[in-house]
Amino acid sequence: MSETQAIISTLKKNLRSSGLTYADVSAALNLSESSIKRLFSEQDFSLKRLDQVCQLMNLEISDLMAQLAEEKHNITQLTLEQEQLLVSDVKLLVVAICAINSWTFNEIISRYRIEKTEAIQCLAKLDKIKLIELQPKNRIKLLISPSFSWINNGPIQTYFEGQVQSDFLNSTFTAKGEIRLFATGMLSRDANALIIKRIKRLAQEFRQLHNEDQSLSLDERFGTSMVVAIRPWELSTFESLRRKEDSRIF
Repeated sequence: MSETQAIISTLKKNLRSSGLTYADVSAALNLSESSIKRLFSEQDFSLKRLDQVCQLMNLEISDLMAQLAEEKHNITQLTLEQEQLLVSDVKLLVVAICAINSWTFNEIISRYRIEKTEAIQCLAKLDKIKLIELQPKNRIKLLISPSFSWINNGPIQTYFEGQVQSDFLNSTFTAKGEIRLFATGMLSRDANALIIKRIKRLAQEFRQLHNEDQSLSLDERFGTSMVVAIRPWELSTFESLRRKEDSRIF
């Protein structure tokens, strides 16, 4: 994430925590709401406008930069043992995922069958592993970096991959907000490498949009998953017909 993206993301988080909307910013800056949305989406803030938005939240630009500096020291990944702890307790995992997605304590217990005492116990465990800081009145301060990721092929990824096979892919992908594409053909090694590069860029854009949308209310955000994969592959029925001397290594 670039410095500009990080600043705008932090600005959005502060707006949400202050209970302010784009309409409030529109009134303060004397601009249309559509213009405000464009400023945020294009990340085109002058220092004057940035200062005006900060003043709306009773903040200085220096406060914003201090928060940004603090976020840079937050964790980018859990340990193997910590991820194993999360997958060993489904309620703890639910609370952890909700916290990472900027849910409040009340939002968690009102939407899931998790009792208040159970939720507090889960948050205390997350505080212990430094995923969050549990503050007074059960406020949740997230202690992860914007570049946070799960361990590659670790307990969390393995857990969700199992769910992908049995649940996520069990869909026609024809409803609103859904799509499934399948492409097959013959590519050179260079073309394969280019597609992989673009897939990684798409995943980075997904994470960036996730971070930016943390400032929106829970009613405006939806749990969204994306699976994109590529590998040299041939249907097993086709491969079974290949002559042994024609087998190739990518």
